[in-house]
Amino acid sequence: MPEVRLIGDDGNQIGVVSRDEALRQAQARDLDLVEVAPEARPPVCRILDYSKYKYEQEQKAKSARRHQKQVTVREIKLRPKIAENDYETKKGHVERFLRHQDKVKVTIMFRGREMTHPERGERLLLRLAEDVGELGTIEQRPNQDGRNMTMTLAPTGRTDDAGTGEHPAVEAEAAEEERPQRRRRGSRRERGALPQQQEHQAQQAQAADGGEQDADGGEQDADGGEQPAEAEPTEAEPAAEPAAADEPDDAGASPTAGGF
Repeated sequence: MPEVRLIGDDGNQIGVVSRDEALRQAQARDLDLVEVAPEARPPVCRILDYSKYKYEQEQKAKSARRHQKQVTVREIKLRPKIAENDYETKKGHVERFLRHQDKVKVTIMFRGREMTHPERGERLLLRLAEDVGELGTIEQRPNQDGRNMTMTLAPTGRTDDAGTGEHPAVEAEAAEEERPQRRRRGSRRERGALPQQQEHQAQQAQAADGGEQDADGGEQDADGGEQPAEAEPTEAEPAAEPAAADEPDDAGASPTAGGF
């Protein structure tokens, strides 16, 4: 490498000089001579502070990684004879992934004699792509690999929703944050009994009140029955009068006893 294209520390090109001359100029400035383009003819060297240059390169790499968008690939598996309710559930998952700006890999799994009708799986994949067409597009068309047929869906890449200026992923996150704050419907115990149960409970309460009234009436009857018992001594007094009437006989008998 007898000659190099030299660039000064201020960024201006000095020109083609010998290697020894380039080293001498770098040492005179107390800097380093760094080869920045070894594939060029002649090679390009620059006079600079190598430690500072390395630090700046690391900062640029960090900034690039920070602004780089990380793409996540989600996978959904289907069967050719999937039921309609299951299909709607799987489609909801795909829509949720696409709203979060994630790619979705949809896989159709064939078993047994289902391998003889791959067109059914292809129709199912295309139907799914059409149903979620507002949120994603086909990045990889249906492709059969052994017993599986795969298709890749990518988000549409729209940063703003139609006319609202809001990011779909932000709206989805906001909806998820608001969802737990919704008023939860209480249980049957919290809401109270059903109308029929309430009526039944009211009837039971009325019956209980009637029983208490009957019990109070029985107590009153018991109290009323105790009053004649208190009057018994007054009724027994006339019964003692005949005994008093017999007293003259005893008095009359006493002289006879004296006669003897």
